[in-house]
Amino acid sequence: MKKYFGILFVSLGFLASAPASAALQIQSWNQPDGARVLFVANHSIPMLDVSVQFDAGQRRDPAGRAGLAELTAASLTRGVAGGQGGELSEAQVLDGFADVAAEQHAGAGQDRAGVKLRTLSSPAERDVALGLLARMLAHPSFPQAGLERDKALAISGIREELTKPEAIAEKAFMAAIYGSHPYAQDAGEASVQAITRDDVVAFHRAHYVANRAVIVLIGDITPDQARQIAAGLTRDLPQGAALSALPEVAAPRGGETRIAHPASQSHILIGAPAIRRGDNDFFALTVGNYILGGGGFVSRLTDEVREKRGLTYSVYSGFSPLAQPGPFQIGLQTKKEQTGEALQVVRATLDKFLKDGPTAAEMKAAKDNLTGGFALRIDSNAKLLENIAVIGFYGLPLDYLDRWIDQVRNVSVSDVRAAFRRHVHPEQLATVIVGEDAQAALAASPAPAAPAAPTSK
Repeated sequence: MKKYFGILFVSLGFLASAPASAALQIQSWNQPDGARVLFVANHSIPMLDVSVQFDAGQRRDPAGRAGLAELTAASLTRGVAGGQGGELSEAQVLDGFADVAAEQHAGAGQDRAGVKLRTLSSPAERDVALGLLARMLAHPSFPQAGLERDKALAISGIREELTKPEAIAEKAFMAAIYGSHPYAQDAGEASVQAITRDDVVAFHRAHYVANRAVIVLIGDITPDQARQIAAGLTRDLPQGAALSALPEVAAPRGGETRIAHPASQSHILIGAPAIRRGDNDFFALTVGNYILGGGGFVSRLTDEVREKRGLTYSVYSGFSPLAQPGPFQIGLQTKKEQTGEALQVVRATLDKFLKDGPTAAEMKAAKDNLTGGFALRIDSNAKLLENIAVIGFYGLPLDYLDRWIDQVRNVSVSDVRAAFRRHVHPEQLATVIVGEDAQAALAASPAPAAPAAPTSK
């Protein structure tokens, strides 16, 4: 399972040639079946982009079945059960999309899972692609042979990941900061092997439901057509029962984990759960993080760790908001013999930033870069589709993208200081180091937060 840490830079898709402040006209409504729909008309090209998302991400994997959300999403295209149009094999499903030049993709993340579709907006091609998509969502056949193939591929990928220090560090980091919370569970060979077709069928039935669907439509259609299309996508989906509440994210524990690995460098991750999607501190953290470690060569971490001391090629920091507090993370690689010094410099740089905050000059440069670079990210319907899916799934304001630049501009130095002090506490940050040799790992001192071991005389 791969995760991305960093501030989400939103984009306005087809408005690339328009001023960054141009209002984005998002129409939104709830269908009688409970699905939420967000629609943006764009008649500049004869295309339609569609996203259908559900609360069916990896956090919903049952105990002992980590990987089920991903396997269920991957299995949607493996065949369609009988009904109107008859049974379809995997090849027939894929050929059906290809015959009308449509592209589809299914996948699962931490919080959500679903499918995306790009099709021509002309009725002959559009209707075929949308019909296939609706059948794929509501009536997947989940053939056993396809599931076994997907499980084999997943296990092969897991085995390969376990040879890579960066993947090992990521898995250990999530375990360190989330403990027993569902955000920490990651697909392993045993959990994937344990997944049965019955598990996939049950997961799909429980989570791919009309009343929790979030549909985004962007493209060359009218509002009336958008309503008809959205209704058709969920017409055959069932109503889902309320999902059980997930446990709260536990208070960060801090601590240090060292894992021996023959890699030439140590891979270091530092962080803790920090921010929910929609938190009022998001923009202050965005600006502050750009200064701390998100701004590449102009960030403090890069200046202190790379430029002044040559301890790393790259160092970064970032926030990844989720439905529940998502991680704040600092990451870098360094020579094994420089691990201690690099950690000391990173921690000192963070401590100074938390104590004093950014300077006025740093704030101006960060806000100028973030707002000036915003227009460079408004370059495709695909990016707009994802950003509006985020708005819909997490219940963000419909004018979220329109206000993004003003929100960044309005952040003050005191806002950054206060936000970081609320969300980042050095004593609660977990540290994971992968790459030290076994002797160094055994000789390493315990984490600062851990009690000292008793000694005898």
